[in-house]
Amino acid sequence: MKNYFSSNFKLGVLGGGQLGRMLLAETQKFDIYTVILDASTEAPCAQICNEFHVGSLLDFDTVYNFGKNVDVLTIEIEHVNTEALHQLEKEGVQIYPQPAVIEIIQHKGKQKDFFVQHQIPTSPHYRFTAISDLKRAFKNNELELPFVWKSAQFGYDGTGVKIVRTNHDIEHLTDTDCIVEKLIPFKNELAVIVARNADGETKTYPVVEMEFHPEANQVEYVICPARIDKHIAKKAQEIALQVAAAFKHVGVLAVELFQTHDDTILVNEVAPRTHNSGHYSIEASYTNQFEQHLRTILNLPLGATESKVAGIMVNLVGEEGFTGDVVYKNIDDILKIDGVTPHIYGKKITKPFRKMGHVTIVHKDINSARKIAQKVKETVRVISKA
Repeated sequence: MKNYFSSNFKLGVLGGGQLGRMLLAETQKFDIYTVILDASTEAPCAQICNEFHVGSLLDFDTVYNFGKNVDVLTIEIEHVNTEALHQLEKEGVQIYPQPAVIEIIQHKGKQKDFFVQHQIPTSPHYRFTAISDLKRAFKNNELELPFVWKSAQFGYDGTGVKIVRTNHDIEHLTDTDCIVEKLIPFKNELAVIVARNADGETKTYPVVEMEFHPEANQVEYVICPARIDKHIAKKAQEIALQVAAAFKHVGVLAVELFQTHDDTILVNEVAPRTHNSGHYSIEASYTNQFEQHLRTILNLPLGATESKVAGIMVNLVGEEGFTGDVVYKNIDDILKIDGVTPHIYGKKITKPFRKMGHVTIVHKDINSARKIAQKVKETVRVISKA
């Protein structure tokens, strides 16, 4: 085994946002020298990594030259230049998740096609390269309202996703490469984090339940364990494992799922990285998702994924009507509550619905934890200076 710890080994990370920041807590714990590339000098990782490089994650030369100087390269965001990653992989750089996996997942059309090709249950979909093609299909009665429209690339945190209910809604869609999915009535949105190392050792975390903000289409609460029957949870984990095996993915993979009213489990989409749905694990799990990601990409034995206690994650997002230097109000009030831990992401500027942090609530009883989570959500305000 390589000596990763207190050595000359260099881990490179493409992206310096909050996921990278939380990963750094684990690389520091193991004393793994970590190098970050991000486009912003104000990135949350900038001041706390071993080396920080400024540059575009989508520029071939920037990514290629960065990758040449590290031993293992990973990502904390999938919007990266995969051509550069393929070239680095040819030249012997270890890259996890693999460039071929990132390339499929970063395009929602290719991702959905992959699910169909590998008999992974998912909602029916159509692919369009332009709005004119979508309108033509609608005019020819090939599409039925309502449907879900998704930009094929560069969507995040609810952007690039719209529920189309009327002809008027179609007129306001962006002219871009996109997919259209049948609108699936569901009773729960679930997620499973799967960890898989290069040896093929695989583990799943417990199924979590996600509650979304109705306007921003962002996760507000992640609840672990999900309040569902055991046989449904088992089915969700089995499908998540099927997805990871189909991709031969190395790393942590977040699989987002729908539970329909007849208890069918459908894959919505996946993220080839640590994920919002796994943040609860920092306080609630034996091995949090960030340490587990390190274990997977360095081909180390995987840690236990069971929870020590029930956990709920509450996202802290910028309040509507406030843009500018951030102020966190009432944090001291939630710190008085047992089992509450805030995480502040180090972003200096807030704007409406921007993810600025999260709070974890741990409790022996999941329903009590959910009540405390509601109180936390109603107490903390993320605003800007007057």
